[in-house]
Amino acid sequence: MRRNASRVLPHACAAGLLAALATACSTESVMSLRPDVDVGVQTAGVPAAVPMTPAPADATAPTPVEPMTAAPADPMTQAPADPTLAAYPRFEVPAEPQDVMPADEVDCRRDLKRLGVKFRDLSPIHEGSCGIDWPVEVSAIGSVRMKPAATLSCSMAATFSRWTKKELVPAARWRYLSGVKTIHQGSSYSCRNIRGSRGTPSQHSQGNALDVMRIELNNGRDIDVRKPGWFAFRQRGFLNTVRQDGCDYFTTVLGPGYNADHADHFHFDIMQRRNGYVACR
Repeated sequence: MRRNASRVLPHACAAGLLAALATACSTESVMSLRPDVDVGVQTAGVPAAVPMTPAPADATAPTPVEPMTAAPADPMTQAPADPTLAAYPRFEVPAEPQDVMPADEVDCRRDLKRLGVKFRDLSPIHEGSCGIDWPVEVSAIGSVRMKPAATLSCSMAATFSRWTKKELVPAARWRYLSGVKTIHQGSSYSCRNIRGSRGTPSQHSQGNALDVMRIELNNGRDIDVRKPGWFAFRQRGFLNTVRQDGCDYFTTVLGPGYNADHADHFHFDIMQRRNGYVACR
C-alpha cells in the first residue's frame, strides 16, 4: 500500500497544479497583455470601442449586452473615405472672378442705342497708364458715318453723338441745305502724352477725346476744318458755329488758331476739371 501511494501522489500533484494554472489564466489576464496604443481623438463617423465586461465567475449564463447605437454622423467631421486624409483640413477652391459691366456703363450703352449709334463693344485696353476699361467702337451716328471707326470710352461716344445730332447736323442743314454724310476723324484712342508737357497724359490715352479733320456733306461738299480763306464766309460761319456749340457739350474744344498742333482739326474731349471749367479756344 505504501508503494502504491507513492506512485499516485505525483500524479495527483500534477493534476492539482494544472487545475491551479487553468484557474489563474482567465480571459482578462490575457487581454491585459496587449500593448497600450494612443489612437488620438476619434471622429464621429467611427464608433468608439466598447470595453469588454467579463462575466461573473459564478454566472451560469452570459450577461446580456445592450446593442450599441451609433450617433448620427456630422458631415463636417465625418471621416473621409481615405483614412490617410483624416488629419488634413478640407480646402474649397475659390470661384473664378467674373467681370461684370458696371451699371453706369450699361446705362451709357442704352443711351447710345436711343441716339441711333452704331457701335460694338471691344475688349478692355490696358497699355501701362493708358487704357479704357469698357471701350466701344463707333462706326456711325444715325445716318452719319464715322471714318475710320472711332475707339472711345462710352461717355465720350455718347457726348459726341449728342453733339452731332443736335448741333452739327442742324448747322449743316441751315448753312448748306444738306445733311452730313461722313465725319472724318484723325485720332480717337491713342496712348500718348500732351505734346510739350512733362508727361501729362492726353485725353486720347483714356478714350475721352476725338479729333475731327473733315466734314463731308450729302450734297458732295467736303468741308476742311483748316482755317478757310477770307471770302469763304459760309464755311467760316459754319465752322465757327460748330466750334462754339461744342463748348456746351465738351470740356475742351480746340482748333485752328489755338496753336500749331491744332491747325488742321477740331479737338473735343470731356476732361474733368475743377469748378466745371471749360477750355473753349
